[in-house]
Amino acid sequence: MNIQITPKKSDGVERLLEISVPVETVRDAEERAARRYASSVRLPGFRPGKAPAAMVKKRFAQAIRQEALEALVQDAYKEALEREKLEPVAQPHIHDLKFDEGAPLTFELHVEVRPHLELARTGGFRVARPSTEVTDQMVAEQLEQLREQRASWNPVAERPGPGDMVTVLLATADESGAMPEGKEYRLTIGGGQAIPGIEELIMEAAPGETVERPVKWPEDFPDEAQRGQTKTARVQLQDVKRKSLPELDDAFAREVGDFDSLEALRTAVRADLANHLAREAEAEVRQKLLDEILTANAFDVPRSWVQRMMSAYAEAYQIPEEERDRFGEQFQSMAERQVRRDMVIDAVAQKEGLTATEADIDDRIAEVATQRGKAPGEVYASLQKAGRIAEIERSITEEKVFQHLMAQSTVE
Repeated sequence: MNIQITPKKSDGVERLLEISVPVETVRDAEERAARRYASSVRLPGFRPGKAPAAMVKKRFAQAIRQEALEALVQDAYKEALEREKLEPVAQPHIHDLKFDEGAPLTFELHVEVRPHLELARTGGFRVARPSTEVTDQMVAEQLEQLREQRASWNPVAERPGPGDMVTVLLATADESGAMPEGKEYRLTIGGGQAIPGIEELIMEAAPGETVERPVKWPEDFPDEAQRGQTKTARVQLQDVKRKSLPELDDAFAREVGDFDSLEALRTAVRADLANHLAREAEAEVRQKLLDEILTANAFDVPRSWVQRMMSAYAEAYQIPEEERDRFGEQFQSMAERQVRRDMVIDAVAQKEGLTATEADIDDRIAEVATQRGKAPGEVYASLQKAGRIAEIERSITEEKVFQHLMAQSTVE
C-alpha cells in the first residue's frame, strides 16, 4: 500500500506513527466502495446493480466515504505493522484523523508493542532464606486453634463476662427521649461488636433481667453525628453462653482425625507446620530473588497488561463495577509488580529453554494421579475440563526458572 509513515515516538513500549494516505489511494478506495454499492443497491426504476454509477455515488456518498475510510485505516494499520515490524499487545488507538474531500487521509496511530527484555543481570545475588524451624510454641498454638474449633457453647445463669456469647434486646432513646422496641442482637463480649458502654451495660444484667441507664458514645464512633453523645440505652439480656474447650488428650486426638494418641496428633501438626514453613520460605526466597532482578534490570511495562491484570484481580475479588476505579488505584502497583514478575519469568524461560514440555506435564499429572489413586488419563481429562492444564504448565515453567535463577545466586 502506498502510504507514508513517520515515527513520532519510538521509546519504551509505545509507538506513535503519523500515517498519510495519498489522494490517489483514497480515490481508488472510494471507487471500489462505489462499485460495490452499485452492484447491490436498489434504486427506483432500475434493476439491482444497473443504476448509473454517478447516481449511486450521489445517493450514497456518505456511506461510500465511510466504507472507504474504514478500509483505508485497516489496510494502513496492517501496512504500518509490517513495515515497522511491530508486535501490538492491545488494540491500537487512532488520533487526529483528517479525511477531507480531495485531500490525503492522515491520522496518528498509537500502538503498545510487546517488550523485548534483555536482562543484563539475573545472578550473583545473595538472599536469605527464612527459618523453617518448628518450635514447641508453634505446635501448642496450633493445637489450641484445634481446641477452639471444637469448642462447645453452654448456657449459664450468670452475668456475662469477656468471651461470653449473649443474646440481647437493645434499644436506645431517640431525640425526644422515647424508647422504641428493642432489636435482637447476638454478640460476643469483648469482640468489638458493640461500643464499650453497651458491653458494660450488658455485663450488669443476669439472664432474664433488663437494665437501663445513660451510655456515652465514643469519640471515634464511625457515625460522626453520634460521636460523644450520651443516650439512654436499655438492654434485656435473654441468654448467656460460655465457651467450653475440650481436654487436650488422646480422646481429643481421635476426635480430630485418625490419630491413636495426643502424641501422634502433635507429630502430625509438627509435620504440617514444617511443610507450611518450607513453602513460605521458598516463596519468600523467590520473591527476594525477583526483587533483586527487577532492581538490577529496568524495563517498561505495557499499560494494557497492567489494566488486564487489575481486571483479573477485580473479577477474582468480585468487585462491583461502581467500585472498580477505587479498587484499581489501590491495586495498580500490585498488578504492575505481577506483570513485571511474569515478564521476567517468561524472558528467562524463553532464553534458557525452560518452558514446560508435554512430557513434563504428563509426568506431573502422573504424580497427581498416583496421589489420588486414579488413572493418569482420568486425571488429565478432569484437569482439562476444569481448564487447569495451562496452570500446571505455568507452575512447572516457574519451578524450572527459579531453579535456574537460584543456582546463579547464593541462598543463605
